[in-house]
Amino acid sequence: MAKRNSLKDEWKFESELTSGEQSVSIESIELPASQPRRYFDPQKLQQLTDSIRQHGILEPLLVRPAQSAGLYELVAGERRLRAAQAVGLTSVPVTVRELSDEESLQLALVENLQREDLNPVEETEGILQLLGLRLNMPSIEVPPLLYRMRNETIGTVNQNVLINEEAQTVQAVFAELGTITWESFATTRLPLLRLPSEVLEALRSGEIAYTKAQAIARVKDDEQRSQLLQDAIAQDLSLSQIKEQVASFKTSKGKDEEVPTLKSQIDDVLHLAKRSKVWTDPKKQRRLEKLLADLKALVADAG
Repeated sequence: MAKRNSLKDEWKFESELTSGEQSVSIESIELPASQPRRYFDPQKLQQLTDSIRQHGILEPLLVRPAQSAGLYELVAGERRLRAAQAVGLTSVPVTVRELSDEESLQLALVENLQREDLNPVEETEGILQLLGLRLNMPSIEVPPLLYRMRNETIGTVNQNVLINEEAQTVQAVFAELGTITWESFATTRLPLLRLPSEVLEALRSGEIAYTKAQAIARVKDDEQRSQLLQDAIAQDLSLSQIKEQVASFKTSKGKDEEVPTLKSQIDDVLHLAKRSKVWTDPKKQRRLEKLLADLKALVADAG
């Protein structure tokens, strides 16, 4: 038998072995605690709903037995399940498989990647979940490993990370996925998780595109960034419009920084006073004495 080169090939192979399609109650299907997809485009979901209303469900959902007797955990097909519920179906066709947690997540991730691209945040988090399962570690510990591997690759450190078992597992997972390399994932995808929280949430929910989110995240001022994000979503600003707004923020900040500080202004006034003729004018001297007394009092209070 020919060797399968990717998870997509494995998905097709597993589907070929699948048999025993049956119909089960929608109420008996529960969602997994962890899944790669969280956001569903309302328009595309409506299109699927209309299709199911007209033609029915053409491909069974993939489920596995749940811990509770008589219940099933959804592995792949949440969009179809949601659409079936919207139509009002009480039962759906399923294929029941005995799957481990790792196999279940792996197939769920591949199913989503095959059918409709996850947004970058969901894909990143899903791959980290898969790596965590393969490496037998919390997914939060995976990025530091990937960064160590990347640093060794580009020559900033020499830790021999790339030859250990963990690194080999990472390389194997990305080779199977066949959609992105681990180097590209570490460089372009992991930084997504460091985006400001409101920008990250907008990206996760599909409200804004990846490139727009990156541009908005460059604004350091929280209020300006939040307002720009709201405007970009509400007005559907183009990437060029967002970049122009970001540039205007930087220009405005530069002008603000050009305004002399109060301390420097006082220094300049004292310098000018010493060179002026104020000392030879009795009226101006009295005014100056009063201003000096006020300044001394102010400084004394501040001290």
